[in-house]
Amino acid sequence: MRNIFQSKIPWGIIFAVAILLVLGVAAIARAEALADSAGRYWRQQAIFACISIFVMTVAAVPNQRILRRASYPLLILTLVTLLCVYAFPAVNNARRWIRFGPIGFQPSEFCKIAFILAMANYLSFCENYRRFRGLLPPFAITFVPMLLILKEPDLGTSLIFLPVLFVMLFTAGANRRDLALIVVIGIAVSPLVWSQMSREQRSRVAALLDQPPPGVRPSDDAYQLHQGKRVRALGGLWGSWIEGEPTDDATAYRLPESHTDFILCVVGERWGIPGVALTLGLFAFLTSRLVLIAQQTKEPFARLTVSGVAALFAAETIVNAGMTVGLLPVTGLALPFLSYGGSNALAHAAAVGLAIGVALRSNADVADDPFSYAVK
Repeated sequence: MRNIFQSKIPWGIIFAVAILLVLGVAAIARAEALADSAGRYWRQQAIFACISIFVMTVAAVPNQRILRRASYPLLILTLVTLLCVYAFPAVNNARRWIRFGPIGFQPSEFCKIAFILAMANYLSFCENYRRFRGLLPPFAITFVPMLLILKEPDLGTSLIFLPVLFVMLFTAGANRRDLALIVVIGIAVSPLVWSQMSREQRSRVAALLDQPPPGVRPSDDAYQLHQGKRVRALGGLWGSWIEGEPTDDATAYRLPESHTDFILCVVGERWGIPGVALTLGLFAFLTSRLVLIAQQTKEPFARLTVSGVAALFAAETIVNAGMTVGLLPVTGLALPFLSYGGSNALAHAAAVGLAIGVALRSNADVADDPFSYAVK
């Protein structure tokens, strides 16, 4: 029995997360070296990385019944914490953190996980979402955390809820034409979203459409994107770790938020194209393994939970990578496990732990047919 249990452990997922955490610490250390800072961020991130492994292990322990019962209270709790951020001083004109002395956390990171659990619970027991009218409650639930996070302001995190919801609805069996109609409606009401965005967020979207050519000094709004691409280009093919630094000009390496939102550019500068390919390949592997777990799971709540986690990692990786190369607006979305931040690392470790817990149980408690679950 012990050997059977051990054989179910998804070691590939665990190793992928461990490598990403190590890459993140190394990249943050490189970002601090380029910025000539004290080096406290990479040390803190190393501590977060160790705690993340513990959190991932703990999150794999509860079974689906426990998680299902706790899903709604967890979502309500995280929504309350999203309101509590306004009781704390703003940092860089944003209210995203709750702090108790030197310790602080970002509620929006944990809200994403609570949202996945709550939506998985809702979709497991309802069939009305298979009709267009039935899609209104899931979207209404989704817009609550989205609007609260958008007001912080945090455009990137708020928008990530939508692809997660769409994937979970698709997994649950929602009509594809209804989902397509929702997309059309979303495009039609996009001016409303634009009206709720801050001036800084609007300027970042505008900067995407007006990127200066090489050699032209960028405007303030386009500076971060310009410097991100510049720092990545300085790494060349193999990165400065092998080829060395091509210039002694410290200003060439100045990149705001290099240890958070633009950490992938630092990976490219240090380890070149192979480093970026390895990073994106690990995320692709992680997502594909999560999708495989979801496909092999019959129990509706568990399948939807893992599908939501897979969608979360895929969407965040695509958006972060896209914005660092100028294909998507700079929305301030961190890269899971690599970007600096304890909330980022711990929340995503918990998400992976939930998927590992599903894999370990291997359909030990499932319905006969997916999404035919009935409350007894």
